[in-house]
Amino acid sequence: MVRTWRGWLTRLLTVALVGAIALLLWPSSPALAAESALTVYRSPSCRCCGHWVEHMEAAGFEVQSIVTDDMAVIKAQYGVPEELASCHTAILENYRIEGHVPAADVQRLLRERPDILGIAAPGMPVGAPGMEMGNRVDPYTVVTFAADTPPTPFAEHP
Repeated sequence: MVRTWRGWLTRLLTVALVGAIALLLWPSSPALAAESALTVYRSPSCRCCGHWVEHMEAAGFEVQSIVTDDMAVIKAQYGVPEELASCHTAILENYRIEGHVPAADVQRLLRERPDILGIAAPGMPVGAPGMEMGNRVDPYTVVTFAADTPPTPFAEHP
């Protein structure tokens, strides 16, 4: 009977240890990059938007992709300023993510939770996620935006 008790105790301790390790590692998991799905509105003819979606999924985001021809309506609905517009608009926990913003910037947005409408990579910067063109990488700035407030730099990308 002692042998059975020790075996049971060993199994119980092993399960507890594995569970404790899993809980310790859980917060750093890329799957927790988003607490809810990232909803991406994109044009049916835009291939780079699909590449950006793949970039976000690879970073652990759950993505719901909505293909629409009414991107101007979507941008107006979510308060994306015209001067910051890009080819796709994403919504995540009431934040707007406009254009080819790197996943690391979106993760930082979720960590810091600033009081803004969202962040944007205006235009279509070459070398940004989804806009890769060989080794060419143009410098670009991801900016914050909010109602009645000028955009401010959020992240610089060389």
